[in-house]
This record gives sequence, C-alpha cells and structure tokens, in this order.
Amino acid sequence: MKTLQFGPSLVEQVHTSILAEIASGQLQPGGRIIQEQLAQNLGVSRQPIQQALTLLRKEGVLIDAPGRGLQVAALDLDHVRHMYDVRAVIEGLAFRTAALNNPAEVARRGPGLIRNGRKAVAASSYTAMIAADMALHHFIYAQSGNPLVARSMETHWTQTQRVMGEVLMRDDKPRDIWDQHEAMVAAVAAGDAELAEALARQHILGAADFMIQQLGVERTTNVNAKGGVDDGLR
Repeated sequence: MKTLQFGPSLVEQVHTSILAEIASGQLQPGGRIIQEQLAQNLGVSRQPIQQALTLLRKEGVLIDAPGRGLQVAALDLDHVRHMYDVRAVIEGLAFRTAALNNPAEVARRGPGLIRNGRKAVAASSYTAMIAADMALHHFIYAQSGNPLVARSMETHWTQTQRVMGEVLMRDDKPRDIWDQHEAMVAAVAAGDAELAEALARQHILGAADFMIQQLGVERTTNVNAKGGVDDGLR
C-alpha cells in the first residue's frame, strides 16, 4: 500500500485502499484486519482506519472475528445475485436518462473512456480494468441528470469491486466486455433511450450470470428467462 496524503477525504481514501487490497486478493476472506499494520502501511493514525473499517463492516465487506476484531467476510453469492438484479434496474435508468438528457456529451467523451478500458484489458491490469469500468459507469450516472443514481450505487460498487476482483484473479485471460460498453455508449450518444436501457440491463444481468458461474456457485435465478442476456464481466 502507498502512503496516503492527509486531506478532507482521508477516511474515504483509507476505505478505498482497504477495499482495493481485498479486491486484489491481498486480504483474503477470513483474514484478520490488523489496525496497527494498516495505519503503518498507509501512514495515517488509527482514527481514520477505525472509521473506514466501520463503514466496511456496515457494507458487509468485514465481519466480527472470533474473539475480537474484524475479518474479511466471504462473498455471499445470493446477495451478489440480488445486488445485480437491483443494479440492472438502476443502470438501465441511468443509461436511458443519459440518452434523453446528454447524448452529445456522451458522444464527445464516451469514446475516450472506451479506449481506456480496452487499454486496461490489453495490459491485463486488474486494478486498471476495475477503475476503467467504474469510470465509464459513473460518467453515465453524471450524464443522467439524476443525482440519486450515483448515491444509490455507492454500496453496490463496494461489493461489485470485490466480485470483479475475485473473478479477474481466477481468469487466465480476462474477458473483454468493452464491445458491450461501446454498444451501450453508442445507443446513448444516438439518443436511443429504449435501446440504451435494454443494453444496460442485459450487460448487468449477464455479468451476474458470468460472475456467479465463475465463482463456482449454482445460479439462483434464470437470468436468461428475464431477457436472454449475453455473458459479460461487469
């Protein structure tokens, strides 16, 4: 971990850094969280560490360890399925309203985000792939004109980063889903709200299918019955 700079969002920086360690496999499920070690590695006091750990516990990433302290929670794949079902609806709304409200801005800036995603896949950088994916989706949230979309997705992205990290680590050759992203962005840029929403929902529900399958768990719902979606990563 790199030493962090002090600032108004220090707790958020600590939260992001710990989550990245979990998503990258540096902190494994069942592993104990040692506050003193985290504070030393990040170059901060224990107070922001404690606050960030409290947030991660509320988000279900950490759980109480036997005896005392905290440990990394195992992924609950039923929860992952439910989370992606909800996320599909919100993402569909975001892409639909972005197509209605800001197609020109998406047409202008979207291709650059797509290129960044393809570069991350070519470099096989898990961290860069997750960051590029998040950057594209958060860009669309901003262009939707609905400030509640990004807020509603905050907790979902905490768990999504964990799932993405575990799946990427299991893949010998990371799956390139940027053709899907490109089609979604093109629909928004064209102002086709119905197509943008449909593609966004298919993308997210396909991601759920693929990820749960990769993690070796029986599917809890038949996603294909909902829309005949293609497999995807995110």
